[in-house]
Amino acid sequence: MHTRRIIIAALLSLASAAPAIAQETLKIGLILPMTGQQQSTGKQIDAAVRLFMAQNGDTPTGKKIEILLRDDAGVPDTAKRLAQELIVKDKVIAIAGFGLTPIAMAIAPLATQAKVPMIVMAAATSVITTASPFVVRTSQVLPQPAAAMAKWAADNGIKSAVTLVADYGPGIDAETWFTKGMKDGGGDVTAQLRTPLAAPDFAPVLQRAADAKPQALFAFVPSGQGAALAKQFAERGLDKSGIRFIATGDVTDDDQLNGMGNAMLDVVTAGFYSAAHPSETNKKFVAAFKVANPSMRPNFMAVAGYDGMELLYAALRKRKPARADIDRPRNARRGAQHLYPQSRAGERRTLQRGIRHHPDDEGPGQGGPQAVTTRRC
Repeated sequence: MHTRRIIIAALLSLASAAPAIAQETLKIGLILPMTGQQQSTGKQIDAAVRLFMAQNGDTPTGKKIEILLRDDAGVPDTAKRLAQELIVKDKVIAIAGFGLTPIAMAIAPLATQAKVPMIVMAAATSVITTASPFVVRTSQVLPQPAAAMAKWAADNGIKSAVTLVADYGPGIDAETWFTKGMKDGGGDVTAQLRTPLAAPDFAPVLQRAADAKPQALFAFVPSGQGAALAKQFAERGLDKSGIRFIATGDVTDDDQLNGMGNAMLDVVTAGFYSAAHPSETNKKFVAAFKVANPSMRPNFMAVAGYDGMELLYAALRKRKPARADIDRPRNARRGAQHLYPQSRAGERRTLQRGIRHHPDDEGPGQGGPQAVTTRRC
């Protein structure tokens, strides 16, 4: 598994033996949901990729990089067809993006067959990197924030919880690892509720959660669905019932947080990124992102897309044109200056933070997040 996760430099060195490398332009396929339910994910990653190239140029090795953006609308069959076209017709040297787990899993066999590197910037089920030796990921896996949230719950005296997750790979990962963490901390999960990935109606499961009367509701839904969940949580009065709302950071997506209303003021989430993180690196990143995209605020998907491009550039710079040596992989991550440490160390180590939201963190009513270890509302 360690070799699979660090293999990107050697995989990109295959390009030295491929016809594409002789061209003046190196093409990268970027497959994202630019329309449909997950379009927020696609727009964030696309914006981050464009920002990275604006800041770092498009000729990291002397040859021009061209990004071929394709919209899969969050549909696996569409994504698979687009990947085939990019590999066969456009002769891309790598493919990247992949907003959902079913999409990444559908494309992984194509990457293996064509020996094309595949950089997963979003899809978060832990099993994805086992689907092909050509896969590397710069985002999170759901067991990470779910386990961190369970530890926070135990440390804060929560002994009973209900889980509510989207019924697909990442949701099942989140459910499994939160439940394990609760039991390890001496607590219990009294009910495990799931909603369909497409067009979920949260009202019935929220009512079931309310009827169970747990101390906390733990939730995972994909980025883009958090606003609907928050609205229905408040409409059913759960925010006033004494049930704590805790979740993965996907629920409190930075790009959509301002529109979620006061129901989110006491929500606690765990994730690897907050746009309000006070580091100088993050301040510069957020400022540059907002200048390039005035109507947007970067979220964790943007960071994963930005780090994915840094990984790609680092791998290309390390490539030795005379070799195509897949059996001796080099670690491109060691030369990449990622924004956040979850990417620097891959899925084996991540920065885990619980996020508590407060309306004054970014000005009145803005709802910027702060670390729970340093601020309580």
